[in-house]
Amino acid sequence: MAARGDQPKGDKRPRGAIGIKQIAAQLDVSIGTVDRALHGRPGINAITRARVLDAAARLGYKPNLAARMLRSQKKLRIAVLLPAEIASFYDSVRDGIRAGAIPFQDSLQLEFTSYPRLGEGEAEAFEAALNTCCEGFIVAPGRPAELKPWIRLATEAGRPVICVSTDAEKTARLGAVTSDPRTSGAVAGELLCRFRRLSGKLAVFTGDLSTTDHRNKAEGFRQSVTRFAPDAPVAEVLETHDNPDEARQRAAQLLRESPHTAAIYVATANCLPVLDALRDAGKLDQISVVTTDLFPGIVPYIRSGQVLATIHQRPEAQGRRAIHELYRYLVDRTEAPGVIKLTPHVVMQSNLDLFLAGPGCIEGSDGGI
Repeated sequence: MAARGDQPKGDKRPRGAIGIKQIAAQLDVSIGTVDRALHGRPGINAITRARVLDAAARLGYKPNLAARMLRSQKKLRIAVLLPAEIASFYDSVRDGIRAGAIPFQDSLQLEFTSYPRLGEGEAEAFEAALNTCCEGFIVAPGRPAELKPWIRLATEAGRPVICVSTDAEKTARLGAVTSDPRTSGAVAGELLCRFRRLSGKLAVFTGDLSTTDHRNKAEGFRQSVTRFAPDAPVAEVLETHDNPDEARQRAAQLLRESPHTAAIYVATANCLPVLDALRDAGKLDQISVVTTDLFPGIVPYIRSGQVLATIHQRPEAQGRRAIHELYRYLVDRTEAPGVIKLTPHVVMQSNLDLFLAGPGCIEGSDGGI
């Protein structure tokens, strides 16, 4: 009996990755013959072509699309469709995608398109991208229902779609890379229940509840509050549609109508307008606040303790993982990645400087991303 991992005696199948050389050796034909058969070139008879194709399928041959593109001086084109707002978040996603593409730069071309904000203009941008020669798409789906028919058309044409930062569930997308939204909301809820300064309502500010990520954060927050402070009332979730003016106005309205608000969770990176409203009302040192993401404008609030913590969604890591998964699928037809949820990081006064020192000091979980 052969030991596990050993080939049975007499098994001539090559070990490791299967390439043209291995197929040629198996069939005792030239590399040129295998190449002509695999790529539909003339100069080979039908029987030999059939033998080569059968051996390739039997041995598990997968074409190296990147190498083929490089030899032909063509590049894989990937359309990246992301909102312009919120810049502090989506610019970091773009940076992650660019950084993740560096190892493949000789065979990959990124084509970036921006639309105003999450859920606004994304369907039009996707429709336009479908009319280009892009082989795959990365998109942040603010309104998945509106994108569903376009994702289906792309998938049916063999042009896979990876979602980043939020998912488009119940669509034909290949996969999604997000920071786990329910966990983000649950962590924020637990922190505020344990460290709120006053008794009173807990309020949630989000972008748009039609967005999967925002909806799941709000639900995770509610569940966490129910667990850790079952008697604490949770105010309605306040949608701001990632519009700074709307966020500021809704925060000011909350403070007028619910002056005894004890804690606020801002579930999007659109945090600063809410903090501005708290400052203008003289409430910054009275209400416990947990925000989302880490960017220069939020740093002074964390350092001063006016923001208890921020839930960092690691946008650069999301971007890097999204481009890696899409590229691997296009080149090797690896298994569809499904939903990849990165662990959110909690940033507080005590570890703020470690995060500010750079990604090398804090990344490393989730497969090195």
